[in-house]
Amino acid sequence: MALSDLEASQRNDGGIATAVGILKQRFGDQLQTNQSLLEQHSHTMTYIPSQLPDAVIFPNSTEEVQEIVRTCAEYKVPIIPFGTGTSLEGNVNAPAGGISIDMMRMNQVLKVNAEDLDVVLQPGVTRSELNVHLRDQGLFFPIDPGADASLGGMAATRASGTNAVRYGTMRDNVINLTVVMPDGSVVKTGGRARKSSAGYDLTRLMVGSEGTLGVITEMTLRLHGIPENISAGVCQFPTVEDACNTTILAMQSGLPMARIELLDSLMTQIINDYAGLDYAPQPTLFLEFHGTDAGVAEQLELFRDIAGEFGGSDIQWVSTVEDRNKLWQARHDAYHGMLAHRPGCQGIATDACVPISRLAECISETIADVEELDLICPIIGHVGDGNFHSTPLIMMDDPDEVARAEEMIERLNMRTIAMEGTCTGEHGIGQGKRRFLQLEHGTGVDVMAAIKRSIDPDNIMNPGKVVRLD
Repeated sequence: MALSDLEASQRNDGGIATAVGILKQRFGDQLQTNQSLLEQHSHTMTYIPSQLPDAVIFPNSTEEVQEIVRTCAEYKVPIIPFGTGTSLEGNVNAPAGGISIDMMRMNQVLKVNAEDLDVVLQPGVTRSELNVHLRDQGLFFPIDPGADASLGGMAATRASGTNAVRYGTMRDNVINLTVVMPDGSVVKTGGRARKSSAGYDLTRLMVGSEGTLGVITEMTLRLHGIPENISAGVCQFPTVEDACNTTILAMQSGLPMARIELLDSLMTQIINDYAGLDYAPQPTLFLEFHGTDAGVAEQLELFRDIAGEFGGSDIQWVSTVEDRNKLWQARHDAYHGMLAHRPGCQGIATDACVPISRLAECISETIADVEELDLICPIIGHVGDGNFHSTPLIMMDDPDEVARAEEMIERLNMRTIAMEGTCTGEHGIGQGKRRFLQLEHGTGVDVMAAIKRSIDPDNIMNPGKVVRLD
C-alpha cells in the first residue's frame, strides 16, 4: 500500500458525540477518551499511519456489546473491534473515527469439553492463556501466530502461524462463533458438531471478516492432544534456494512436519544478536516434529536424507523444553529483532503465500528485487505451507527509500498473484492490501461488497477495511 492511498473517511461528528455521551452515561468508566488510550487503540505495528477512534469502551458480556452496537447503529457511528492490537495492515485503524470496542475484559474460558476435544471461551482470551489453562488436561490449542494475540482477533483475521503446516489455520479450528451483528442482534454460527451441511457456512464467513460484519463475543475452538514426543532442531544450508527445495520435497514426500520455518542469512544473524543464539549466519530451517517416539524418529531420518540432497547440515537438536521454548521465542521475537538491527527504522511486514511448488522461485525472485532496489530486507516464513515474509527495514524520513520499498512490495504482490498465490496468507487485508485483493479476486470482491452491504447497510462495522463501500 502506498502511503498516499491512506485516506480518512467522512466523519459523522454529531452522531459520534451523541453516542459517546449516551454510552458514557450508561457505562461510566468503562468508556474512556484519554489521548494515550486512543493512540494505543490505533496501533498497527506497521508503517501505516495511525487513525484514532473517538472513544474506547470495555464491555464485559455479549449483552453489553449488544447495547453498545445498538447505540452506535442508531446514530450511525463506526465500530472497531479490538483485541491486542497486533495486526499488521491497519486492521484496527479508525479512518472515520468512532468507538473502539476493546474485548480484553471478556477473557473467560467457559467450558473445556475434553472428551470432544473442544473449548468454549470468550474472545479476549489469548492463545498463551488458553494453553496454560489446558496444560494439566493433556490438551493444547495449536495456532501460534507469534504475538500473544487474542483468540477473537485471531479468528477475525483468520490467523495462521508456525504450526499451520500440520494443524491448519484458524479457519480449520473454529467450530462455532457467537456474533453481535450490526443491528445488535446475536447470531450463533453453528453448534459443537465436527461437521454440518446445514445451510450457508456462517462460521467461515465470519472467520477472516476482520470485524467488518460483526463483533465476536464467544467462540468454540478445536483442541488437540499434546504429542507424546516433540522434537525441535535446526538445519542450515548453503543457499535460500536449497532450504526452499528441501522444504518442497519434504512436503511433497508427505512428511507430517509440525513446524518448518525459514530464515535467510540476515534474519539468522538478527536472531543471533537479539536472542543470544550462535548459529552460523546462513540460510536456516527451524524444525519441529510431533508424534510418537517411533514416528518422530522416522520423520527425522527421512528429513535428514532429504536435507542432505541439498547440502543441508546435520540437524542441531534442541534437547530440553527450555531450549525449545527459547528457540521458538527467538522466532517469535523476529520483528522486534529486525527493528533493533536498524535503530530508528520501520519494518514493513509483507505476507506472500504461493503454491508450495513455486516457493523457491518466488523467494529467489524477491531476493533479486531486494538486491536491485538496494534494500535491507530480511526474509522469514512458515514455508511448509508456502508462506513467507520479507520485511524491508525503512527510514521513513527518506522518501526515496520508502518509494523503493513500495516498489518491492508491489512486485512481490503482483508476482504472488501471478503464481496463483495470495497477497496475504495470514495478516489479512485491512487497509493495506485492498487494491491487491481486487487484483486477486476480481469480481469476487463485488460479491464480498454485496455481502457487506446486505449485513451492514450503514457501513458502521470497521469501515474502510477489506472492501470499501464509500
